[in-house]
Amino acid sequence: MYITLIFLGIIMATVIGWLLRQSLNTQPWVPNAADDAVSGSSLSGATKAVALTVFLAVATSVFALFVSAYTIRMEEPDWRPVAEPALLWINTVVLILASIAYHWTRNAAVAGNQERLKPGLTASGVLTILFLLGQLVAWQQLNAAGYHLDSNVANAFFYLLTAVHGVHMLGGLWVWARSTMKVWTGAAADSVRLSIELCTVYWHFLLLVWIVLFAMLLST
Repeated sequence: MYITLIFLGIIMATVIGWLLRQSLNTQPWVPNAADDAVSGSSLSGATKAVALTVFLAVATSVFALFVSAYTIRMEEPDWRPVAEPALLWINTVVLILASIAYHWTRNAAVAGNQERLKPGLTASGVLTILFLLGQLVAWQQLNAAGYHLDSNVANAFFYLLTAVHGVHMLGGLWVWARSTMKVWTGAAADSVRLSIELCTVYWHFLLLVWIVLFAMLLST
């Protein structure tokens, strides 16, 4: 089990590092400096990119602490593994599709393809919302099966890990909603390019976090 978690941690750190390098090396703020001024943004593109980098580093540390606590606690004799609902597999596929849709939208924004922004952002948001709704249904299924929050430590960890991940997704949806409103009200692709590019990195990050958490839950 420890070897599996270490392996997953290495993969997670490697991919997160790659995502952060991509977000900084592409420098999406360079061609959009004027757009920031026009849109009234108080933060420059570089500041937003650095802020996202710091946030991802903090979020990674938080999830790493949860994984560590989970690993230590599962060694106790009162630990009873949760029977993960099959719905979680479907939710995982939905989140993968959401991440792909956001990446497709990011490519459209970079290319200045205005026509692809609306369907791309809409698909990204709808799929993400479906993922969150699916997680709630999975909670209901577990609760109906007797896996209550306060009945076992393993149950509490399951609800905690999925809840924290869901809260991070809700935060991303707030930024998604702002970008989507701008696009649907006629904003040019360049004016939302930075937001879409940074959100794409964030969605890929949350997808990776979920895959690691899901693999950990399945392995126990």
